[in-house]
Amino acid sequence: MPPAKKRKTRATVEPAEEVEAISIKDLEPPTPVEEPSATLNPDDEPSKTTPTVPDTAAKAKERQERFKALQARAKASAQKNLKEATLESQRLATDPNLLTSLNRKSAVASHNLLKADAEAAGEDFERKRAWDWTIEESERWDKRLKKKDSHRDDQAFQDYRQDSRKVYKRQIRDLKPDMEFYEKEKMAAVEKAAASGGLEIVETDDGELVAVDKNGTFYSTADSTGFVEHKPEKAAVDRLIKDLQQAEDARLKKRRERMGQNGEDGDVTYINEKNKQFNQKLSRFYNKYTSEIRDSFERGTMI
Repeated sequence: MPPAKKRKTRATVEPAEEVEAISIKDLEPPTPVEEPSATLNPDDEPSKTTPTVPDTAAKAKERQERFKALQARAKASAQKNLKEATLESQRLATDPNLLTSLNRKSAVASHNLLKADAEAAGEDFERKRAWDWTIEESERWDKRLKKKDSHRDDQAFQDYRQDSRKVYKRQIRDLKPDMEFYEKEKMAAVEKAAASGGLEIVETDDGELVAVDKNGTFYSTADSTGFVEHKPEKAAVDRLIKDLQQAEDARLKKRRERMGQNGEDGDVTYINEKNKQFNQKLSRFYNKYTSEIRDSFERGTMI
């Protein structure tokens, strides 16, 4: 008889069951642990709530007020533009020369009326009018009138020396010196001369600084040649070129006007001086009849 099978005891069966149970547990996914939900306090964290009806109404009211303000601003701008356009049209429709003439006539009439009233009252009109001005203002006005009268008398040609003097005075009047650059250049020259020993800076008792030329080389004389080493700036050279160009343009303009007065502004239609005079005489009498024919010939539309 074969040997009888041994009966498995409890001690031998339990370890196998434990191994099998552990391996199955490891293969199964872990079940999520549900944590108790904590209630949030509204004071701890602000919650995102939907806008309420009062907030929507307030925003709509604010938008409406802004829209009304923009409408009022647009209306005010339109009214202002219309007013400015009306004034501009009136200004353009008014002749400035006529307006100046009317103002001058009104001032003369007011002056004559005041003078007549003063004479009727037995008062000195000039003395009464002088009460409205100070001595300095009266002197400036007298000087201005004297200068105006002398300028009026100086318009006619006298000689070339006077003509050159007028041109020189006009150029000096239009000259605008750069005083800041001048002061900077002067200080640089003084410092250079003081460093070389040719100039001595002396302070007086009242604190004023005086430059003393030791060897007589700082200040320019008739024998000085230091100006040949001076190199002007490009802006100064451009300004000189511009002034010369303006003088040349003025000369050419006067020449054209003078030629126009003599009938020389058109084409040259003469061969000598006598022929020129004859053509000018013909032009004076027959230009009003032949101008259209000549223009047609030049355009090439003459039939």
